[in-house]
Amino acid sequence: MPSKKSSVLLIYTGGTIGMMQDAHSGELKPFDFKSLTNQIPELKKFDLELSSISFQKPIDSSNMHPAVWVELVKMIENNYQKYDGFVILHGSDTMSFTASALSFMLENLNKPVVLTGSQLPIGIIRTDGKENLITAIEIAAAKEKGKPIVTEVCIYFEYKLYRGNRTFKYNSSHFDAFKSPNYPALAEAGVNISYNRNALLKPSKKNLKVHVALENDIAVLKLFPGISKKITSAIINSSGVKAIVLETFGAGNATTQEWFTNELKKAIDKKIIILNITQCSEGKVIQGMYETSSHLKKLGVIGGSDMTFESAITKLMFLLGQQLSHSQIKKLLTTNLRGELSN
Repeated sequence: MPSKKSSVLLIYTGGTIGMMQDAHSGELKPFDFKSLTNQIPELKKFDLELSSISFQKPIDSSNMHPAVWVELVKMIENNYQKYDGFVILHGSDTMSFTASALSFMLENLNKPVVLTGSQLPIGIIRTDGKENLITAIEIAAAKEKGKPIVTEVCIYFEYKLYRGNRTFKYNSSHFDAFKSPNYPALAEAGVNISYNRNALLKPSKKNLKVHVALENDIAVLKLFPGISKKITSAIINSSGVKAIVLETFGAGNATTQEWFTNELKKAIDKKIIILNITQCSEGKVIQGMYETSSHLKKLGVIGGSDMTFESAITKLMFLLGQQLSHSQIKKLLTTNLRGELSN
């Protein structure tokens, strides 16, 4: 008996990839995704069922918002039983934030959700969009013994598949726009697609559980030599702040000046969660390695290990929205929930 064709749902949110150049004006305009196979005839060669839906009003990824993430996970939830995989076309600027958020919002995911985009529109001759889209669809449809090979939220860009919550955009002008410095690529596309089996998340045996409650009362305090008490205090004491992402030096180090320690203590005494992540692109926070981080550990600042900034922000949004106790949130921040940090 012939095996059932794989089915993939393509979701277009906006971004460079979905643009075509108007023949008369030269302006870049979103193209009609119902005619996708006319724009990319290579898709007709796939032996799969491909459907597409588009946001009624495509958005620039700089305008990305938690409300859009909720809309995306509901689209996936409503179509979860109909399709074997999902490809989300998204602007590259905030793609890592969206991928990170979706990884937390889609608990027990056992199908691929692949985000991709491009640096040049599909309508441009030298576009990177066609290859990114074609291979993302192939990955979303890939099965082995009837089961999906990939069962997590990923980003595919420039021949590499990454765990979404491990990435950040590091280049605005080259095709290889994303990096995952603290976790290996999940797959590389060459003549064949080579999967790094040991790096892939194991599929869940539980049913998909979708979370839509997110809390964004989060502040960011990025340290620099000479940071003032006035500015630090203004950020920490902003009305309604429930959590602070503290971007520190090196392996989680910060100034030991008394005023700074006192400001952090005031925040922690008010039950504000402070999560320490490094400003370095690679490596992790190890509180207590140096004297300049020991005081943070003693205060109750939470070490964020090797989480990216994007993952730290969205994980806090997710946990703050779950109506958990203060101690539960602190514990879960240091727990590897979706492959976002190294133990």
